[in-house]
Amino acid sequence: MELQTLKDLYIHELKDLYSAENQLIKALPKMAKASKNRQLASGFNQHLEQTKRHAKRLEQVLKGQGASTRGPKCEGMEGLIAEGDKMAKEDAEDEVRDAGLIAAAQRVEHYEIAGYGCARTYAQLLGDKKGAKYLDTTLREEAATDKKLTRLAKSVINLRAKKVPKKTASRNGSVTRVIQSVMGKVMG
Repeated sequence: MELQTLKDLYIHELKDLYSAENQLIKALPKMAKASKNRQLASGFNQHLEQTKRHAKRLEQVLKGQGASTRGPKCEGMEGLIAEGDKMAKEDAEDEVRDAGLIAAAQRVEHYEIAGYGCARTYAQLLGDKKGAKYLDTTLREEAATDKKLTRLAKSVINLRAKKVPKKTASRNGSVTRVIQSVMGKVMG
């Protein structure tokens, strides 16, 4: 797509957001499954339903602009989802993994907030009042999700992660002592 006007950029941004939302629709169930905290898993499932509504709104805004939803894959969201997927598969204590999943989810929310904020501004400048209204609604919902994640992290998840004993550190220390002992005998 050639970007010569602000409207071209607006449609490009809408398609990028649409791609991002559809990637997220596929990723959220995996994040919910990886979450051991019931509140966090429930939050991911609730956001899945909200994300589906976000995609529908984008379809409506694009239709109002006479544009299709087809466009290139959002590479930014692809990278953020890959990071979240990696965190979900980490060999970590459940509480620590959940804290990492919240961090990954908040990166996604901040990315979406930036995208929706720009698209809403373009809609306003171009006189797309209906599009601006839809985009503003989604922007507010994304910000609310980010705040919910922060509250959950501060009130439960991060506190539990902080209390996880340092099993790995003591194991590594023991291994180090054994290696040093063996090396001492071999060298001495």
